[in-house]
Amino acid sequence: MNDRIFNTFKALTAIDSPSRGERNLCDELKQRLTLLGAELYEDRAGEQVGGDCGNLYAFIKGAGEPVLLSAHMDTVEPSRGKRAILHEDGSITSAGDTVLGADDIAGVTIILEAITRIKEQGIPHRSVELLFPVAEEIYCGGSKYAEYDRITAKQAYILDLNGEIGEAAYAAPTILSFDIQITGRAAHAGFAPADGINAIAAAASAISEIKQGTRSDKATLNIGKISGGIQGNIVPDLCEITGEIRSLSHENALSLWSETQKIFVHHAKAIGAEIKTDHRCTITAYETPMESRTVLDFQKACNAVNIKSSIHSTMGGSDNNNFALHGIEGLVIANAMRNIHSTSESTSIHDMETCVELIMEILKINHWKE
Repeated sequence: MNDRIFNTFKALTAIDSPSRGERNLCDELKQRLTLLGAELYEDRAGEQVGGDCGNLYAFIKGAGEPVLLSAHMDTVEPSRGKRAILHEDGSITSAGDTVLGADDIAGVTIILEAITRIKEQGIPHRSVELLFPVAEEIYCGGSKYAEYDRITAKQAYILDLNGEIGEAAYAAPTILSFDIQITGRAAHAGFAPADGINAIAAAASAISEIKQGTRSDKATLNIGKISGGIQGNIVPDLCEITGEIRSLSHENALSLWSETQKIFVHHAKAIGAEIKTDHRCTITAYETPMESRTVLDFQKACNAVNIKSSIHSTMGGSDNNNFALHGIEGLVIANAMRNIHSTSESTSIHDMETCVELIMEILKINHWKE
């Protein structure tokens, strides 16, 4: 079994699947899922995100209430030419010049292997709906345009979390990105500085008043980019600021943005500068109740395979943020990936094997029978 897990993972990671370029991986998954007897459908989300393919849906008939499993198809850069290298201790890394792609090909591999074993062993199971989104790494772009009327499951397990097998995220934040443009007046910095309105100075005054980093209200605020000015002897007439707010409460994220906006407006107006602001919520916060069936079934499955469950919030987004907006109760679960978004990313045969057993347990009939 372990050989098949590695061979599947190796084959899938060898397929380039950067965000908006998942076509070849999607076609490979269609072939593999067809052999498992799945009904397939590809939507048109690729047209919405500027990619070469859509989200891939699959349905495998079972008994009882359906459950949704999901893992995204895209990987972050640098990803072209990925090679999975198996080490003697069972760990798997890339060659060091690319990411490995365990985020999220480990999740895809685990789903395929779990369903394959269920079929081979003739294990009674729930109906399974699968969704493999595109462009997850671009603020969950693909799942934003999924055709949710095709999904009947009200429970979902999203394999897309860094950490120990048994960890799961029940809550994730709203991510609010903002842009601010301050326009002052240029002047010669040596002969007539008083004639200028220094846009950078206004921005600096505002930023010095704003608390960045972790907030006491379970939120984060970050000024990530500042640009302005032309050269040292000119009073700068333009400064542009880009930042981000994350909060486990959507309302709190909006409140923090309002507070931030007011501070920038105050300091710009104080020196006679003009200001323009813009913001967008790329994903919306959700919280799956700890007493929900999705959480309780996960805990039962962990107990059945003798692993410790640990359920917590996360400050990272996932496709589950979009699922929650459509009435799907989900958990994002750890799926054997570590050091993600770096060339030191890794996974292991042992962790993928453990996660396969966990997913199989979730799919077994006894977890939906009372």
